[in-house]
Amino acid sequence: MKRSAAGDAREDEYGCRELPPGERKEKRVQLGKKVTLLSGTSVIVGTIIGAGIFISPKGILKNSGSVGMSLIVWIVCGVLSLFGALSYAELGTCIKKSGGHYTYLLEAFGPHLAFIKLWTDLIAIRPAGMAVISLAFGQYILEPFFMPCDVSPAAVKLVTAIGLTSVMFTNSMSVTWTARIQIFFTISKLLAIATIIVPGLYQLFKGETHNFESSFELSDVKVSTLPLALYSGMYAYSGWFYLNFVTEEVDRSERTVPLAICISMAIVSVCYVLTNVAYHTVMSVEEILASEAVAVTFAKKLMGNFSFAVPVFVALSCYGSMNGCLLVISRMFLVASREGQLPQVYSMIHVRRNTPIPAVLILYPMTMLQLFLGDIYSLLNFMSFLRWLSIGVVVLGLVYLRYTRPDLPRPFKVPIFIPLVFSLTCFFMVFLSLYSDPVNTGIGFAISLTGIPAYYVFVYDNWRPKWLQKALDSMNRSLQILLEVVPVEQ
Repeated sequence: MKRSAAGDAREDEYGCRELPPGERKEKRVQLGKKVTLLSGTSVIVGTIIGAGIFISPKGILKNSGSVGMSLIVWIVCGVLSLFGALSYAELGTCIKKSGGHYTYLLEAFGPHLAFIKLWTDLIAIRPAGMAVISLAFGQYILEPFFMPCDVSPAAVKLVTAIGLTSVMFTNSMSVTWTARIQIFFTISKLLAIATIIVPGLYQLFKGETHNFESSFELSDVKVSTLPLALYSGMYAYSGWFYLNFVTEEVDRSERTVPLAICISMAIVSVCYVLTNVAYHTVMSVEEILASEAVAVTFAKKLMGNFSFAVPVFVALSCYGSMNGCLLVISRMFLVASREGQLPQVYSMIHVRRNTPIPAVLILYPMTMLQLFLGDIYSLLNFMSFLRWLSIGVVVLGLVYLRYTRPDLPRPFKVPIFIPLVFSLTCFFMVFLSLYSDPVNTGIGFAISLTGIPAYYVFVYDNWRPKWLQKALDSMNRSLQILLEVVPVEQ
C-alpha cells in the first residue's frame, strides 16, 4: 500500500484509490423499500387478472344457470374476496414481515404447519402454476403467426421456456425494473379489457338488450351447481394476497398495503363485472358456452379483422402474471431460508444489485422439469384445495392472534365478522373439493403429508444425516460464490 498525491487517500497494489475511513460511504446490502402504491397496486391487479377473463370466463355462467345469476355470483365473489383481502391487510400491517401465507402460519401456528405449506408450494403448487401461466403465454404469443393453423406444441414449449427465462433474468437483475415492467403489463391488461368493455357497453346503450331478456329466469338454476359457480368465481379473484409477500419492501407499508389492496379489488371487481356484461351484450349464452376463447369470439363478431390482436393481449396478460408471481413468491423462499427452513443461501441477495437471486432461481429447474415432462394440470387438480385450506387457516389465524397477542400493534383493523365469514367460505370450498373430487383431493392431501417427514429430515437438526448436512453446506458455499450473494444486513 502506498500514499497517493491526494493526501490521506492510499492506493493498493492494483492502483485502486482507497478513501480514508472518515470519507467512506458504505452501501448497505439489503432489500430496499421500492414498492410504492402504484407498483403495489399493479402487483395485485396484474396477478389477479390472468388469461381466464379473456379465454374461459364461462365456469360461472355454466353453473349459475342464467345471465343475471352469473353476474350476481361475480359480484358476491368480489365482495367475499374483498373480505379476504381486508383480513390480509390487517395481517400485513401488524406482522411486518414478507412471506405471505407462510409467514402468517409461522407466526400464528408455529413452524410445522408453515413448513408443510412451504413444502407443497416448493415441490408442486408454485412450479405447476408458473408452468401453466407460461404455457398460456407461449400459446397465445405464437397464435397470430400461425392463424388459422394450430400452433406446434414444440414451438409453444420453446417460446414458453424463453419467456420464463426472461422473467427470471429480469427479477434477478433489478427490483426497480421488475416493478416498472409489472406496471407496464398491468396497464396493458387494463387497456385490453377496455377494448372489450367500451364497445360492449356502446352496443348495450344502443339498445342491444335481447340477451338480457329473462336474465333472472330461475328454471335452469340448480342449487346443487351454485357452489361450483362460487368456486369458479373465487378462483378468478385469487391473487389479492400477493402484496403481503413483499411487505418488507413496501414503502410506508401501514398505509400502502391496505390502500393498494382496496384500490386493486375495486378495479378488478369493476373490470370483471363490466367485461361479462359486454360479453353478454354481444354474445348469447350458447355462443359463450361453445367458445374456446370468449374474447376472440367477441372480437370477431364486433371488430372483424382486429380479432388477431386479442391473442397478443392475452399473451401480455400472461407475461405480466408470470412477472408478478415470481416477484412475490421468491420472497416467501427468502423468508423461509431466513427462518432456517431452507438452505441459508436462499436468504442472500446480490452484493451489487440487491436482488434475491437464489430465491428467484429456486423455482426455475422444477418449473422447467414440469413444463417438459410433467402432467401439470393433474398436479394442479391434486393441489387446488390446499390453496383454500391454507388461506382459510391463515385468516382464522388472524382471529386467533386477536386473543393470543392482543397487544400486537394493529394500524389497520377489520371487524371480526369479516375474517370469520371469509374463513367459512374457504372451508366450504375445501369441503366442496372433497365432495366433488375425493380422489384427486385425497392424492393432494397425501402429497402435502410428505412435508412431515421432510421437516424432520431437512429442518430438524437431530434427525438430519451428516452427509446431508455436508452436502447442504457445500451447496451454500458454491452458490454463494457463483451467484455473488451475501447475507442481508438488518
